[in-house]
Amino acid sequence: MKALVLLTLLGCLVPGGLGMYYTRCQLAQTLQQLGLDGYMGYSLANWVCMAAHESSYNTQATHYNSWDGSTDFGIFQINSRYWCQNGDEYSSNICQIPCSDLLSNNLSVDVECAKIIAQDSSGMSAWGGHGEILESCVEENLGFFESLFSALVIVPEIWKT
Repeated sequence: MKALVLLTLLGCLVPGGLGMYYTRCQLAQTLQQLGLDGYMGYSLANWVCMAAHESSYNTQATHYNSWDGSTDFGIFQINSRYWCQNGDEYSSNICQIPCSDLLSNNLSVDVECAKIIAQDSSGMSAWGGHGEILESCVEENLGFFESLFSALVIVPEIWKT
């Protein structure tokens, strides 16, 4: 009986196949380590706020777009029409990856693809008309990011929104 209770408790602690929900702090630290802070002029706050808006920090988030049949994948909701390959669906596959790779708890693939997207002439605008939402998020969370940076002993780049 004790063994059954122990196994049940251990099963609750091991996440299994569920996607990871990052905290804002965890995501900021991870994205900073993967080189997104200041990338193409976008602050870490921009990237974290975009992930909050797109996926609520969920690594396995997906969203089907009925208007064109594409699907958005992962923490940044990267679209299958242009950036990744989703099965036999038509795609430009600019990032040269299967979309399923964007559903991992390891964000290195998501970040590399996001960097490719940010290099595009439209930059973060490629994610759609979220400018005011992202700007508001960055302003609302400025104190958090300032305290995070000081806790990590990181000097932030000039904030760009």
